[in-house]
Amino acid sequence: MEWYKIHEYLNLFFRWFHVIIGISWIGQIYLFNWMERTLPLEIDTDADENISGQLWMVHGGGFYHVEKQKIPKIMPRTLHWFKWESALTWISGLSLLIIVYYMGGLMLEADSELTETAAGFMGAGILAIGYIVYYLLWKLPLGNNEIIGSIFSFLLIIAFFIGLDQVFSSRAAMMHIGAIFGTIMAANVWLTILPAQRKMIASAEKREPPDMSLAVKAKRCSKHNTYMSIPLILIMISSHFPTTTYGNSDNWLFLGGYILLGWIVAKWMRG
Repeated sequence: MEWYKIHEYLNLFFRWFHVIIGISWIGQIYLFNWMERTLPLEIDTDADENISGQLWMVHGGGFYHVEKQKIPKIMPRTLHWFKWESALTWISGLSLLIIVYYMGGLMLEADSELTETAAGFMGAGILAIGYIVYYLLWKLPLGNNEIIGSIFSFLLIIAFFIGLDQVFSSRAAMMHIGAIFGTIMAANVWLTILPAQRKMIASAEKREPPDMSLAVKAKRCSKHNTYMSIPLILIMISSHFPTTTYGNSDNWLFLGGYILLGWIVAKWMRG
């Protein structure tokens, strides 16, 4: 079988897998963020002081009673984690980035002096740099103010894209902004949210009061993931419409529009 056919099959497989598992992950993000907003509104007046929210839901013929506890009274026999969806979405997305861009000859413009191999290594490094910049930005005092932090983040994203657009093809530059979002989202789950949850569970098992600052950090990362998810989807879809997106002379304005639109939609979906 010729290489180009293998390349096409891999492209199709990882594209299907990425979309399907991504739907699962994004769906969970919005479900839990919706519950975080709704649970406190539905709590019974005679509820235990340890209960911070209650919710009745119906789906598929079943009725579900969800209860949010401040501190777990009894550790359950089985605790359900939501983590592999994020890992598999990121892994499949990175695989797709390698297949389509790093191995597909789409990283550079025709007159570029860089090699595709060098561009591929640069692209991979940029994903790590993007997360480091995000992490440091929101660790600074300005990160305590969501409005100021969001403005700085927005300006950094646009500046980052303009810089990438000078090195890579416009399509690759815009897609790497989406890949940075996806990398940050997955890193938030595995490097902040999950470790915080494990420490809180360990405290509960020892009958010690958990460090609630861990919950605050985890919740903020979950909120950030919500706001990055819609711009990420818009950027992914934009690759199919070059003349009105990345191929436009004002492509940075379009990117800014995607981000702002995504934030507005995420705000509306979060209520």
